[in-house]
Amino acid sequence: MKGWHKPALLILFALMVLGSLSVYTFLILGHAPDDADLARRLKGMSMDHLLGTDHLGRDVLSRILSGGVTTVGFSLLALGAALLIGIPVGIYAGYKGGLVDRIFMRIADGFLSFPDTIVAIVLAGMMGPGIVNLVLSIMLVKWVNYARLVRSTVLTESGKDYVLMAKVNGLTQGAIMRRHLLPHLVGNVVVLASLDLGKIILLLSAFSYIGLGAQPPAPEWGAMLNEARPYFQSMPQLMLAPGMAIVITVFVTNLLGDHVRDLYDVKREVKS
Repeated sequence: MKGWHKPALLILFALMVLGSLSVYTFLILGHAPDDADLARRLKGMSMDHLLGTDHLGRDVLSRILSGGVTTVGFSLLALGAALLIGIPVGIYAGYKGGLVDRIFMRIADGFLSFPDTIVAIVLAGMMGPGIVNLVLSIMLVKWVNYARLVRSTVLTESGKDYVLMAKVNGLTQGAIMRRHLLPHLVGNVVVLASLDLGKIILLLSAFSYIGLGAQPPAPEWGAMLNEARPYFQSMPQLMLAPGMAIVITVFVTNLLGDHVRDLYDVKREVKS
């Protein structure tokens, strides 16, 4: 347990620092992310612009930090929306069983018949480009995974003796779900969500890169990569900066997910 807390706290601290810098970037750097000035376009690194300026004269570091709010923030929003739909659906389908469960399974099988990326591309293409439509597309793709996980856990736990005794003692369905089923769901859901966050960040950045996500001039890492392509030879930091931001953030979230999974595995071993 002690071995988990130290790296986890460091990771959480790093995420908090990134978030704080992103929120207060204008106060710290003195450059608004959308403050364009063609007179200073494509300037190299300097004390005034630590990562230089882009093709419109905007400060690159300011846009990287502000892009963190857009990329990570909307990724968390998509993940949260998937959880809000998937958890209740999984609980209800697993607990009720019968026709409700069969209908859910057919819907889930339909979503899972194709790769997540393909389904998301189709949905985003149908709804049109934009960060909000992209979040909805990712949510519609991801909720099935959480619903199936929750359903499986509910089916396993609802047949155990302590749940059957709760039914015999007259507990309502709501009380049984709240007292006996939800505590068993939390660990599994948190582990999957922490591991899924990095995938969603990559998905959102990739879609913005091809024009289906955030639209210019909004600061977003994937969109910044796309805007910087023509200038890679002369100003490589325009692509390297958002690219490294994506790599580091996904690495940190995956590392955090691994630690959460290890902690949950240790807890299960102790309980058993």
